[in-house]
Amino acid sequence: MEIGGKIRDLRLRRGLTQEELADRCELSKSFISLLERDLTSPSIATLTDILEALGSDLTAFFSKPNEEKLVFGEEDISIKEYEDGLMGSIRWLVPTAQKNVMEPILVEMAPGGQTEEEDPHEGEEFGYVLSGSVCIDLGERTVKAKKGESFYFHTTLSHRIRNAGKTPCRFLWVSTPPSF
Repeated sequence: MEIGGKIRDLRLRRGLTQEELADRCELSKSFISLLERDLTSPSIATLTDILEALGSDLTAFFSKPNEEKLVFGEEDISIKEYEDGLMGSIRWLVPTAQKNVMEPILVEMAPGGQTEEEDPHEGEEFGYVLSGSVCIDLGERTVKAKKGESFYFHTTLSHRIRNAGKTPCRFLWVSTPPSF
């Protein structure tokens, strides 16, 4: 295993010279130089001392970074089709989004379709209308958003989204906390 490069990266992130690191660990500068070029290997005790001087430890040093998936494709999307023909479908764009702070979904809704009315709760909702138009019922207030427009609201009042138009609509909807 090549550990020299990782040690060099840690040292540089801490803004230390090889000599400063060597002094902190009671080692020679030449040993640090050889170690960073993977021309020598430290004992476990020496490696522990070096990592401690660099603000790390063996566990953190040897653990692999969590390779979180950043891009999601069609194979990652979950779809729920509604049988009533009005709501249309919901596509969960990020798998396991319910474990995250935000939940992005793509909604397709036929004319006359609507979400269930949600009671007030803690959170926020954002939407961007891709086609058609939607009406947002927020408490006693109703506003319309059409293609190319977005909406944003706090969920402190009862709310729902509906398609009061004559054509199907599609909108990107992001809620926090996840609610679907």
